Amino acid sequence: MQLNFKRVIYVEYYYLGKTNLKVSKLCFGSLTVGPLQANLPIEDGAKIIAHAFDKGVNFIDTAKLYKTYPYIKRALEITKNKNIIISSKSYDYTYEGMKESVQEALECLGVKKIGIFMLHEQESRLTLKGHWDALRYLVDAKKMGLIEAVGVSTHAVEVVEAAATIPEIEVIHPIVNIKGLGIIDGTIDDMLKAIKFAYVNGKGIFAMKPLGGGNLLNSYDECLEFVLNIPYVHSIALGMQSIEEVDANIAKFNGNEIDENLRNKLKNKKKRLLIEDWCSGCGKCAEACPNNALFINENSVRVNLEKCLLCGYCSQYCRDFCIKIV
Repeated sequence: MQLNFKRVIYVEYYYLGKTNLKVSKLCFGSLTVGPLQANLPIEDGAKIIAHAFDKGVNFIDTAKLYKTYPYIKRALEITKNKNIIISSKSYDYTYEGMKESVQEALECLGVKKIGIFMLHEQESRLTLKGHWDALRYLVDAKKMGLIEAVGVSTHAVEVVEAAATIPEIEVIHPIVNIKGLGIIDGTIDDMLKAIKFAYVNGKGIFAMKPLGGGNLLNSYDECLEFVLNIPYVHSIALGMQSIEEVDANIAKFNGNEIDENLRNKLKNKKKRLLIEDWCSGCGKCAEACPNNALFINENSVRVNLEKCLLCGYCSQYCRDFCIKIV
């Protein structure tokens, strides 16, 4: 008698550094469902998030800027998974400002405690110093039981290196992808050295932008395997805006083959180039575009959608990481 066993691979969970937060390797990046990108109706976005939660993803990244708190609140109401860890962040630099942001997050998410709260997008050692009062509030918020861990998000190698030596910072959220897109002060090799240093110092590391804001989608497998094989990354935040994307990413993170029909659905999904509103209009991306699809208008870059082939070449010329494929 021959027995056929179906291989089952469970979602992997890791402790974030020295914190008590045990998170899934795949973190749901919520920016993509909200007003700044896909702008899905709250109920639709919440169903996608809840689907990920029900499949075992227990970690979600958000921010005051993203305006996705209502999506997450609704997802928490409808999911069967009640052990969700939320990470949020704010640009506030004062004690009172950060206090208001944490209170706003707690109220809008409908929770009593947030897993991680971070200083958002720190650019250098100097900006860390300038945000010290906000960091001081986060430390106090942890003592009060409002948050479980204090962190920092960044696109800068210098900040990862500095944060690695600051005892108050327990979690670091750096940009990590195979091409180094979005790193403002070095290469991917520089970033890998910095996050290894932070990891050795006991910091929790959860990476962002493994697909370079969508610009590396054509190398999906290679890009995710690159980040998944970094031994000093505990979790990876990945933006998702459909049930199909959730299922494909969970399969990939769990070491399973992605169903061919699912791959085809994702390939056929309509994408577009998005220029963020902080674009300075330097024009370097327009000069580099092989299809002449980008042009300057009113001190900002605009896209001719009829000419744009979504190749993503332009993104490597943008220091401010303004270009996304969504």
